[in-house]
Amino acid sequence: MPVFSYLAYPVSGSKEQLLNDLAALDFCEVTPAENQAVLILVTDTPDEETEKKLQEKLKALKSLESLGMTFGHTDE
Repeated sequence: MPVFSYLAYPVSGSKEQLLNDLAALDFCEVTPAENQAVLILVTDTPDEETEKKLQEKLKALKSLESLGMTFGHTDE
């Protein structure tokens, strides 16, 4: 079960859109930072294949400028 946490940086002026886009994805929990224009994203997928598919969806988001991983763990 891969679990990752990220700082999600929106495209300029797209914080709310990114919040909505990430919240709509399965296996994602997103929280806006209170004092910064970033979001905290935690993903928890059941297996590696699902994680790969989620990563593809994240890469396709137009409102997402970049992701900075802060923690990652997989059960192997």
